[in-house]
Amino acid sequence: QVQLVESGGGLVHPGGSLRLSCTASNIATGIYTMAWYRQAPGKQRELVALMTVGGTPSYDDSVKGRCTISRDNAKNTVYLEMNSVKPEDTAVYYCNGKGAYPWNRGYDYWGQGTQVIVSS
Repeated sequence: QVQLVESGGGLVHPGGSLRLSCTASNIATGIYTMAWYRQAPGKQRELVALMTVGGTPSYDDSVKGRCTISRDNAKNTVYLEMNSVKPEDTAVYYCNGKGAYPWNRGYDYWGQGTQVIVSS
């Protein structure tokens, strides 16, 4: 059974930093486009950052310059680091893996989410 397990959420003060981790089991993250999404109360889930299998990152404008996505395929783990956090970063953060090749493109996996609250 494939699992994506996020960790690292919690309470962060405005201006502080956070580091989320997503560890996958029973899939090889190296053949998946890995991404972080978030969903704030009353809002739709939105893409925060993704990294292609080739290692190219992309970011939503709302976090660009404050956020870094990285992956360690040997550990089957993806990270999201964010600094200068703002109250509007408060959300449940979800890890996602989508098949990157024609033969696994139909696979789309989600973690259970980790809550991040930015508050003083």
